Amino acid sequence: MADLWSIGELAERAGVTVKTVRFYSDRGLLPEAARSTGGHRRYGPGALDRLRLIRSLRALDLPVPEIDRVLRREDTDTGADALEDAVARQLKELGTQLAALRWREAALQLLRDCTAEERADRLRLIGAVATPPDTTALARYWRRVLPRGLSTRQIRWIVDAAVPQPPAEPRPAQVLAFARMHALATMPCPAGGSDAPPPADARDHRPAVLYDGLGEAYELAAPALRRGGAPQPGEALDCFVAAYAGAHGDRDTPLFRRRLVRRLATLAHPVMDRYWQLAGELADPATPTLGAAHDWLRAALTADPA
Repeated sequence: MADLWSIGELAERAGVTVKTVRFYSDRGLLPEAARSTGGHRRYGPGALDRLRLIRSLRALDLPVPEIDRVLRREDTDTGADALEDAVARQLKELGTQLAALRWREAALQLLRDCTAEERADRLRLIGAVATPPDTTALARYWRRVLPRGLSTRQIRWIVDAAVPQPPAEPRPAQVLAFARMHALATMPCPAGGSDAPPPADARDHRPAVLYDGLGEAYELAAPALRRGGAPQPGEALDCFVAAYAGAHGDRDTPLFRRRLVRRLATLAHPVMDRYWQLAGELADPATPTLGAAHDWLRAALTADPA
């Protein structure tokens, strides 16, 4: 017992209060070595290092249950792995918190800098979006409006390409754009209506063929979009037309192209046009949106349907 410390002596050596030592002891993080004849706690020299470790982990804001896991695995020679896992989880949580703070800051700036007439509407839009925002509602919207007959692979790439990720450091305008996209994706459909255009000539429409071809055409058009090139004929446009021709069991002819110009004009939909406009405000300039690629190819076709 002469080599053991009382709770007060341990607290003094560690530079903490007796209440702190008792708190960690009661939760099993700081085992006592023995009890005095009077029932008082006694701690060995190793308790000082353990208490300092606990304090260091708490300084990193690790919760007590997480610290308990680290200490238990440390006692079984797996403490380094446990600490690494705990640090990784804490970094992930901290990243989420920082993203939420950046988003909240940009949202507050958006409200600060708008007019009194705009404030109520913007507050309603922002209030409907989680902080930090997630894209669940946007992904659900796309899965709802995509035609039947697509494979899981096709749905995955379309959703991944069509749903923009919220910027890590958003500008106020981007917060507003995302909130408006969220409102579009979650608004109820009008009675008997739809928030996306139906495919033309549904009897002959083969969506799997169409979307595979469109994906290839969009990739071919991307370099011209990135450098700001004007819409023009070429391989990308030929692939674009071939996708529609193949989906409808037709051939790429001047007559088909003229009909496709009219068909695409009929399929234009204000909700989808608005979605892609907002997506463009969130997208990386180096990665054109599917909507931008589609508009570029449609403009190229309209300018030179032959």
